[in-house]
Amino acid sequence: MSKFIINLHEVVYSLSDALDLVGVTHIHHGKRVAYMAVECAKVMGWQKKQIDSLYQASILHDCGVSKTIIHKRLAQLEWEQEGDHCKIGASLLKSCPLLEYLSPIVLHHHTHWSTLKNMDLPDEVKLSANCIYLVDRVDVLSLGFMVDQSNLLLAREEIRQKIAERSGDWFCPELVDAFMRVSRSEAFWLSLENEHVTEYVSAWLSDTPEREMDFEELRSIVSIFSYIVDAKSSFTKDHSDGVARLARYLGEQFHLSELSCDMLELAGLLHDIGKLRQPDELLDKPGKLTSEEYSSIQRHSFDTYVILKSIKGLEKITQWAAQHHERADGSGYPYHLQNGSLSLEARIVAVADVFQALAQKRPYRDSLQTSQIIHIINEMVVDGKLDREVVMCVDKNLSECWNIAMGV
Repeated sequence: MSKFIINLHEVVYSLSDALDLVGVTHIHHGKRVAYMAVECAKVMGWQKKQIDSLYQASILHDCGVSKTIIHKRLAQLEWEQEGDHCKIGASLLKSCPLLEYLSPIVLHHHTHWSTLKNMDLPDEVKLSANCIYLVDRVDVLSLGFMVDQSNLLLAREEIRQKIAERSGDWFCPELVDAFMRVSRSEAFWLSLENEHVTEYVSAWLSDTPEREMDFEELRSIVSIFSYIVDAKSSFTKDHSDGVARLARYLGEQFHLSELSCDMLELAGLLHDIGKLRQPDELLDKPGKLTSEEYSSIQRHSFDTYVILKSIKGLEKITQWAAQHHERADGSGYPYHLQNGSLSLEARIVAVADVFQALAQKRPYRDSLQTSQIIHIINEMVVDGKLDREVVMCVDKNLSECWNIAMGV
């Protein structure tokens, strides 16, 4: 089984960067929540291990949110069905052995303390979940003032008062007391500026050693990324999984090593993570994209690179994922690389992406039959867009490729 040397915190941080894109303009919410939660925990004298768990849960607490329309509701103090994204996020984390222990914290990060305190859960889970809830609401209350930090300083007493009013009902009194103590200073509020909160998280990253992960462990984390992006539109459900399966299969047909095939699968799962920046209505548009809309879509593969580039140990995977829209003749994006600059693995991911997308229904067309798909991708070979050898391999195994891409 393939082994990877990975810093788990770097992966979590990159996932947080991906979640930031869903907000489009409201970025670094998870990082601000993590900063405030940890500052409160320090005042309460929590142990390092509990603080680290709190940090990771804080950064990932909204991993159940893919759609921009849902993300906008997060800016409300409370709303109907606010627990739905908690359940989705908890389910995602539960599917990952390395992050499973964070699941109950994320599940209850919108549960009022008056209910949570009587639930059959460890005290550490209750306090961590409620701490995230408290500072999450602080960040929401701060949103209207985030453009001008001096305004935020003027509003801090109003925000503190709103939190204090909910002590014992929404929030644990001891947590409220800790927040009131730590939020007295101007420095606490000024540290919510993007550059400061990013530095704060970077210090956390540097404090974590790399560790060995086997393929299945790493895949379970990467699958969280792919689920979030595929859930953004009903038309892309299972797209990343399908690309991953097909890319691996094609790699096996070319007799690539087990490690390369594992990496191809991970690249397929990650290739579209940059699409989280795109508004829901753009991905679901039934008609032809305008030039402005298309230029917006064109940035998603570069955003994929930006999200993943900081994870040491995934450099090749990041490269193959980011190059999935490059074309053999150099007409692709975002780098305009040509076949001579593209590895076989990158060319495989590109073909797998096109094939799976054509096999799936889209808002502007129905799903295509295998005969239509192979005709289109062979034309793309003639036009110098896709790699001839890879497409020939698809043509030779057409039915099998369709079954694998569609999960049949």
